[in-house]
Amino acid sequence: MTAIEYKDEILVIDSGMAFPDEDLLGVDVVIPDITYLANNRDKVKGIVLTHGHEDHIGALPYVLRELPVPVYGTRLTIGMVERKLKEARGLGKQRLVVVKPGEAFKVGGFKVDMIHTCHSIPDAVALAIHTPLGIVFHTGDFKFDQTPVDGRATDFQRIAEVCSQGVLVMMSDSTNVMRPGYSTSESAIGDTFEKLFPHVKGRIILATFASNVHRVQQVLNVAAANKRKVAITGRSMLNNVTVSSELGYLTIPPHTLIEMDEMSRYPDNQLVLLTTGSQGEPMAALSRMANSEHRQVRIKPGDTVLFSANPIPGNEKLVSNVIDMLCKLGADVISGRDANVHTSGHACREELKMMLNLVKPKYFMPVHGEFRMLEHHAKLAEEVGIPSKNIIVSEIGSVVTANKNRIALSGKVPAGRVLIDGLGVGDVGNIVLRDRKQLSEDGILIVVATINRKNRKVLAGPDIVSRGFVYVREADELMNEARKRVDKALGQCMAEGVTDWSSIKGSLRDALGKFLFEQTRRRPMILPIIMEEN
Repeated sequence: MTAIEYKDEILVIDSGMAFPDEDLLGVDVVIPDITYLANNRDKVKGIVLTHGHEDHIGALPYVLRELPVPVYGTRLTIGMVERKLKEARGLGKQRLVVVKPGEAFKVGGFKVDMIHTCHSIPDAVALAIHTPLGIVFHTGDFKFDQTPVDGRATDFQRIAEVCSQGVLVMMSDSTNVMRPGYSTSESAIGDTFEKLFPHVKGRIILATFASNVHRVQQVLNVAAANKRKVAITGRSMLNNVTVSSELGYLTIPPHTLIEMDEMSRYPDNQLVLLTTGSQGEPMAALSRMANSEHRQVRIKPGDTVLFSANPIPGNEKLVSNVIDMLCKLGADVISGRDANVHTSGHACREELKMMLNLVKPKYFMPVHGEFRMLEHHAKLAEEVGIPSKNIIVSEIGSVVTANKNRIALSGKVPAGRVLIDGLGVGDVGNIVLRDRKQLSEDGILIVVATINRKNRKVLAGPDIVSRGFVYVREADELMNEARKRVDKALGQCMAEGVTDWSSIKGSLRDALGKFLFEQTRRRPMILPIIMEEN
């Protein structure tokens, strides 16, 4: 999410979400902190979307609750947003505006040109935002595919026309800046499918990103050419196929698509199963197949599974585990760029150079990547002739000020991540995560005792319940000694006249925690429950 502000108006670019890494135990998704925008809601004139990927539109159901502003995007992007908002709870009707690539429109005092680019989803665009100080050019996610599946190459002519007016600031996708050369054309993946499909004798199970409509189109085409039927499993895949076909971005060959429960009518060599789960997501359809938990599909020898996607950084272990389980069930697994069954939707170094030379900005700001990628992109910009003083590398929350004379970091605004867990928004923070981590590593001990504070006596207990720490029946000696330590600490509190609940509980935690660490070198969470009887 990027905000462009001039005087008393703000235009927001994209509103994406991220999936949690391994440290965010139990968290479902991560969205941006929009505190600054919420505090300046009267200034926010609209949200402009570059394309329909989750990391660019996924946070909209949460953001629009706080900022009910118009949302602008291309036809497919808005179609995906509509479906997403329908599934969201508590959202009223939103103003969603469809804009054709090549068209210009007004958002408050900003004029925006949407320019068609190639990416791993149709209808991706770059944005040329006209401000009183000059043009801010945002590439969005892009690649220069010279042979796109739909025949719609990046609109170089329009980029050149708009940028000939002079670009003040350029913000550019940095995802693949560390990869040399050029990205492989998406159509090359279709060539691989054409060579591969005729030689597979059993079922083909193909996992890819649900949003890669062009990849899905090629699977459907090659399957039809080889007289194979295609079934689809996975909610996001079904949703995206439905939206894309309804809007005309996906053409389904006649008599090719079948329902899941129709698969049993056809021999294995006439079937293709298109599925979610290319990132090893535990609840995705492919993971359920690998765990033999899928309601309709059982993996068997003779199946060929294609991972038509590379693992997103952080997902490598999940993907590896799914591949291992599939192999154990007898499937042949083909994965990754090495087998030419996947290509990136992001520009590599030579394409990034071309974009820089095409736009010719005065100032350059790399975006969309980890910090090391931004640094590499900054150096790349220097290589093509942009002075280092005109290049700015920012972090989340950074305020970058630009005018005709200079560009500089000028401060910070509240920013970062908001964690979504179930229906809770932002109610999981560092303390909760720390507790979850402790529970996952060392377990919990619950100490229960009943006391009479007036008479200073322990009436019942202490009893200790262990979960995830030790198996009580096999640790009698340890648990008996633990009870003695708790009993002693309680007795001391009673003898000293300590009646404050928090002080009593703190004494129990200290006494028991010290003992357990000495004996086990572990620190379980200790939860004292003290009841009082008059």
